[in-house]
Amino acid sequence: MEAMRAVQILNPSGEVTMPRPERTRVMCVANQKGGVGKTTTTVNLAVALALHGNRVLVVDLDPQGNASTGLNVPHHTGVPDVYDCLINSVPLEEVAQGVEGIPNLWCVPATIDLAGAEIELVSVVARESRLSRAIEAYPGHFDYVFIDCPPSLGLLTVNALVAAQEVLIPIQCEYYALEGLNQLINNINLVRKHLNPRLDVSTILLTMYDRRTRLADAVEQDVRNHFGDKVLQAVIPRNVRVSEAPSYGQSVMTYDPGSRGATSYFEAAQEIAERGVKEPVSRNA
Repeated sequence: MEAMRAVQILNPSGEVTMPRPERTRVMCVANQKGGVGKTTTTVNLAVALALHGNRVLVVDLDPQGNASTGLNVPHHTGVPDVYDCLINSVPLEEVAQGVEGIPNLWCVPATIDLAGAEIELVSVVARESRLSRAIEAYPGHFDYVFIDCPPSLGLLTVNALVAAQEVLIPIQCEYYALEGLNQLINNINLVRKHLNPRLDVSTILLTMYDRRTRLADAVEQDVRNHFGDKVLQAVIPRNVRVSEAPSYGQSVMTYDPGSRGATSYFEAAQEIAERGVKEPVSRNA
């Protein structure tokens, strides 16, 4: 069974098995709480969609550069990165790097320089829409653009929210996870009202689910009651393989494609792809 799952996830034939959207879906993966699985979710969904025939770009907007690490993309000091796009208006295609071993996937890395961008952006003209303009000016076509946000609600996250059409919120199945959610939703509403009227919280993904605890079950019920259909049926369990994969510069999809973690992210990616075909991608909120 595990071998069959691995072949299904790796899709060695390269066929388009996940539907491609009519227009580019720009998805911002956001939650100001740290450690909820934003980067892990971004990397694994991007790899799953790319392995199954979609053209995907990952924009690493976190100064820690964890998404770049997870995709094994160089992001040491001196590498052209997203900072150059935001501050120096360098075109996105000049800093995007192909991800080794996954033909349909590109990544715009983040270096430590990005840590200063928050302050430098304050005095820049049209500071909230720098990323949006860079993505719109990209000459190639992508089916998905995933923006991995830092765990804060500063100018970098605002840039991501202005550039995106959809917000994907990973929620850890623990009590504290629900505490900061109101603040995040309020910020998203403010951005929608003043800067980006098309922004929509389209997807909620439950992560780090531990089926042995009642709390995880209670959090899941709360989230499903509150957000309804926006919550994916696929739930990401706590899984050692998911945690190990980044230390090898891989996603769990390629590190251990037969594991429960890989299967769960594959199911989540499939759901997101199918929802994108059923619903109009660009809609006014």
